[in-house]
Amino acid sequence: MSTTVFTIANQKGGVGKTTTAVNLAAALAEKKIHTLLVDLDPQANATSALGIEKQEGRSLYGPLHGEGSALGMVTPTPYEYLALIPSEVDLAAIEIELAQQENYLLRLRQTLQPVRDSNGYRAVIIDCPPALGMLSMNSLAAADHLLIALQCEYMALEGLGQIIKVVERLKSAGINGGLDIGGIVMTMFDIRTNLSKQVVDEVKKHLPDKIFETVIPRTVRLSEAPSFGQSIFQYDAAGPGATAYRHLALEVIDRFGLQNA
Repeated sequence: MSTTVFTIANQKGGVGKTTTAVNLAAALAEKKIHTLLVDLDPQANATSALGIEKQEGRSLYGPLHGEGSALGMVTPTPYEYLALIPSEVDLAAIEIELAQQENYLLRLRQTLQPVRDSNGYRAVIIDCPPALGMLSMNSLAAADHLLIALQCEYMALEGLGQIIKVVERLKSAGINGGLDIGGIVMTMFDIRTNLSKQVVDEVKKHLPDKIFETVIPRTVRLSEAPSFGQSIFQYDAAGPGATAYRHLALEVIDRFGLQNA
């Protein structure tokens, strides 16, 4: 079983990045695709959104320093086909500490190599902090594909240009020549406003082959689910949020051939 690594990144907070990481991972697991969610955000929102308690020493902090292994941090979740590498507050220190190491942009790629080699997961999804700091840059260096969660508002379009430039710099510097923008997920779509539709149309015009057909609606249920330690499929299985993430998962499976292990 070959492993495909996705990173979900955006330098802006509050765009539905962690919501997308958690619910896309859960939706793939629903389709019986072995998936590993890596919580790389020191706030550990993806960890708590799956109902997993934060524990000291249960994150990639040690493995990124060469202490212990990423596989040793893998934690089961309520989903049979979904595992998690949790986060904890210690990861915040990595932003400073990694910069003092050799090959500091490649530390995460090296740390996750045993996960790839184990052939235990078809998809690895990395949830990044809401900033293009050391952890996010490491995740871009470790990934095969970048998935961009983009809120349906005009300011988001500026951020899109910035992150595309970062990808091009990493490729031209030889850090990760194979990295591509795997897709753009439009989030927080408000059916009541023209603005949401205009932003989607604008992205379609400039990056028609990158944008996913599925748009994620702005719903109260999607906002509430993490506070109950549940994915949208546990919290509101028949609602519009769950339906949207199931459709997105089907697009991801088809676009990246995840069924063809």
